[in-house]
Amino acid sequence: MTGTLELSILLPAFLAGLLVLATHVPLGQQVLNRGIVFIDLAIAQVAGLGVTAAGTLFSGEPEGWRVQVAAVGAALIGALLLTWTEKKWPEVQEALIGVLFVVAACVELLILANNPHGGEHLKDLLVGQILWVSMSSLIPIAILYAVALVVWFTARQRIGQVGFYILFALVVTQSVQLVGIYLVFASLIVPALAAKRFAEKARLAVGYAVGFVGYVTGLVASSLFDWPTGAVIVVALLVTFVVAVLISLAVPVEWRTQKNTA
Repeated sequence: MTGTLELSILLPAFLAGLLVLATHVPLGQQVLNRGIVFIDLAIAQVAGLGVTAAGTLFSGEPEGWRVQVAAVGAALIGALLLTWTEKKWPEVQEALIGVLFVVAACVELLILANNPHGGEHLKDLLVGQILWVSMSSLIPIAILYAVALVVWFTARQRIGQVGFYILFALVVTQSVQLVGIYLVFASLIVPALAAKRFAEKARLAVGYAVGFVGYVTGLVASSLFDWPTGAVIVVALLVTFVVAVLISLAVPVEWRTQKNTA
């Protein structure tokens, strides 16, 4: 072991992970049910493009208010565009989501082409800097996520398709700056895939359990072995998913889906 467990670092990171999971587990299950798995990658990449463009234009830090406005604005534009395309061409929606992701990523690369710190900036957006979050920076995010959860669990039938995309964009915009694009995708999809093997009444609990164990394991392993935190958490989530699949084979039939497939 080359590292130690620093509670002052791990605690804010762990709380950041819990905040991300709080919203991403239920939203991820909805994404999986809708069959639009890569929407989170596309929206996250568009939000990242907004951060990059604003940072370049205003020479500001990622936490600057103008950068935040640009990130949210870009994500909302992307979300509304996908809402429109789903109405017009629902049969190719997944392909259009992929196109949006690739175009946003390429535009971001063009913006960063002459930036001497472009590689570092891009790495931060992809894998995040979860170990460097502060307790104070989590407060506004916690408030936003709390509002999002209240809306989701009390009014998701009334907000409709447009409301879902807008809510999703707002949440993912903050998450991608908190934990990075890769971890946003893993937090949405891996717990949802694991929960899919269980009966509907157990899916939310299973999703939260898989995410919780994955984040704790990844953070501890990253700290002890000095590995890249975001990447380790993604791998830990995958391992936890495999364990959940094995557990699903042993639970009573009433707690599993009829086909018992992921």
